[in-house]
Amino acid sequence: MPRACDLIARKSAHDAADLAYARPLTTVIDAAREMNERRVGALAVLDDDGRLVGMFTERDVLTRVVAAGRDPAVTRVGDVMTSPVIACEPSTRLDDLRAVMREKRIRHVPIVDEGRVLGMVSIGDLNTAEARVMTETISYLEQYMYKA
Repeated sequence: MPRACDLIARKSAHDAADLAYARPLTTVIDAAREMNERRVGALAVLDDDGRLVGMFTERDVLTRVVAAGRDPAVTRVGDVMTSPVIACEPSTRLDDLRAVMREKRIRHVPIVDEGRVLGMVSIGDLNTAEARVMTETISYLEQYMYKA
């Protein structure tokens, strides 16, 4: 059964970019620009020691900034981020990770090991991994069924 660490390793091999993150004092406008540049829907929020202190998501922008009438040029990520963070360990099975996302209604989960963020898994990452597993399973079944 695939685990979060397998998905992070696969993503790292295809994407040389580091973890997308912001600091608590980053302005919302700068964080939103970072999200747009990286084409991601969430940033891990790390303190100066690199510890995960929150998540900043598209939903945070809409509900805590836009809908609240806050100025994104002066509002700090630390004031509108989601905290505490729901995170998983590298050994978490992808099925369990999907269940957490569904239950908590979240689309991004940081993978944390001994306080260090190893990467981020999105619902899109899980869908891609599941499609890959299904394709492999179909291929194996076809080989078994139509073996000469």
